[in-house]
Amino acid sequence: MSGVAVIGAGQSKFGVRNDVSMAELAHEAVKQALNDANVEKEDIDFVVLANMGIWSSEVLTPAMICEYSGIKAGSMRVEAACASGSAAISVGYSKIASGECNAVLVLGLEKMNEVGTQEVVELIGRAGNYFWVFENFGMTFPGYYAMYATAYMNKYGAKEEDLALVAVKNHYYGAKNPTSQFRNEIKVEDVLKSPYISWPLKLLDCSPISDGASAVILANENIAKESDDKVWIKTQAYSTGCFNTYKKDDFTSIHSARISAEIAYRKAGIENPVKQIDVAEVHDCFTIAEIMAYEDLGFAERGKGVELLREEQTYIGGKIPVNLDGGLKAKGHPIGATGVSQAVEIYKQLLYKAENGRQADINNGIGLTHNVGGDGHFSYVTIYSA
Repeated sequence: MSGVAVIGAGQSKFGVRNDVSMAELAHEAVKQALNDANVEKEDIDFVVLANMGIWSSEVLTPAMICEYSGIKAGSMRVEAACASGSAAISVGYSKIASGECNAVLVLGLEKMNEVGTQEVVELIGRAGNYFWVFENFGMTFPGYYAMYATAYMNKYGAKEEDLALVAVKNHYYGAKNPTSQFRNEIKVEDVLKSPYISWPLKLLDCSPISDGASAVILANENIAKESDDKVWIKTQAYSTGCFNTYKKDDFTSIHSARISAEIAYRKAGIENPVKQIDVAEVHDCFTIAEIMAYEDLGFAERGKGVELLREEQTYIGGKIPVNLDGGLKAKGHPIGATGVSQAVEIYKQLLYKAENGRQADINNGIGLTHNVGGDGHFSYVTIYSA
């Protein structure tokens, strides 16, 4: 089994990207990643595309991207809802670790704004059980996570102000990230005054509908040894959660994420994540999701995640800096690109490449990404080392 490293990364500007076609948007990230890795397109053995694509005009997106970028390699599309990016990284990792490929381009891509907001909300809502959850009860994803928020608040006494602290932090760092969809700082009062989407979640508790592309170049040990800048994939773990929402017995935790973290830590030899992990990217599709992630990942005890926020322990200089690129909340959430974007940020952080005052202190050379599809249908936890 060969070691696998990230040797290059690229990312487009996230947001409403009506200025480019889908192929052009993808190429923004691909070109950056190839240049950063100092490899030629001829060096790429395989392309893995993460793309949900149910709102897009293009269907055979991997072939489109290879043609536009001039890459003559095998390709495939991977979909695991909002965890598609990490699933694609898993495929790329396996291609290299098995010896089948030497270098793989992993690309996350989404152009969600090709349809209107109402249609996007409906299509994402179908990620739950169509008959029992969506068709009969009209659940949308703000509704799913509102159930988590109300359950968490009832059990642990958290307040809407605590949820707002997640948005404040992530907008603070998103304002410093040149690729973020939202580059404005906000205050708790701004969150509390924003309109309710699904109580207790308000507009500023929710990640936006986004277009964007992110790319990483994965390489085997021989190629990586020749690279000045590389970050190793130390391990990755994954789990599949409950499909039917009515069968869940706990709405204060994402069970599949908790299982993935336990497996990843065991494989990586991590016994104290707060002390051993320097920086983390977690799946904050809604503010409550980041709070639960703290606890599912062992950064805080059950019910104590809000204390990390109140004490600013997930800022730079705190116990465990989280989402220093603005997270899904401020950077944006182009579904297929999200997991790859998390990898891009950890790559930057571990190599001291984060710009504009977003650089964490790296003491152990360890970074983590936590990527959730649906409301826990799929969960991936990946650990990287410098």
